[in-house]
Amino acid sequence: MKFFRVLLPILLISWWNIACSNTLTAPGTNTASPQAATTYEPVRGQAGKDVIWIPTPDGLIDKMLTAAKVTDQDRLFDLGAGDGIIAITAARKYGARSVGIEYNPDMAQFARRKVAEAGMSDKVRIITGDIFQEDFSSATVVTLYLMPHLNLKLRPILLKMKPGTRVVSHAFNMGEWEPDETMSYQFSQGFFWVVPAQIEGDWVMAGLDGGPMRLNMSQSFQHIGGMLTRGGQNLALLGARLRGDEVKFQFMTPDKKVHAFSGRVNGRRISGTVASDYLQTPVEITRP
Repeated sequence: MKFFRVLLPILLISWWNIACSNTLTAPGTNTASPQAATTYEPVRGQAGKDVIWIPTPDGLIDKMLTAAKVTDQDRLFDLGAGDGIIAITAARKYGARSVGIEYNPDMAQFARRKVAEAGMSDKVRIITGDIFQEDFSSATVVTLYLMPHLNLKLRPILLKMKPGTRVVSHAFNMGEWEPDETMSYQFSQGFFWVVPAQIEGDWVMAGLDGGPMRLNMSQSFQHIGGMLTRGGQNLALLGARLRGDEVKFQFMTPDKKVHAFSGRVNGRRISGTVASDYLQTPVEITRP
């Protein structure tokens, strides 16, 4: 009997431990699920495909989108979307339709969660993809926060986009393509460009008295110059400017009259007017 008096408490304690163990691991308890335990959260400074992730400050985002004059008529593509904050802000505060392109599938899924939380799923889409493979040619505004060498790699693609497309970059510029505007917020800086039309080369201006004039245009990104020729006389372009598809310049005829041209580029044609002595004359400038 003494043996059973000793053994019985041991058996009861063992049974109690097993019962408690089964209760703690049974389905339906408060134990965290594997999905909750592995929910992705990005870490500032984490490495990506070609960059590290540093979020753009809200204050700079507003300045970037303001410089680009984003409206509800725009389609914005954010290249390297990260957590989706730029695409979300463009949609929520400025009404744009936004698309973010993010290479890291975990980060892209995180951005989709943020889009849903912001209630912007009807206006913002996040694509898991490579910015050098995805088509963003339909953009009217492009935003990016990449490394300098990636900006330079993107530059030829951006310059082939529709003239007037607006480009804004956080922190890094485009090399020789000088920004049209810069902005800053605290210790962060942004750069803004308007994609210029490609107008370098020979043109013919028709519509002015004296017959057609030959026009030769030089161009370095948005900076332009050139010469008008009529009847063997060369007339230098003065104050020539190019912003997107809008061209402006002046020229002085031998009688010392200043003529001011203003027009828009449409492929191989520039349509506009020449103003002089309070008169405006419609002119057409075409490729020969």
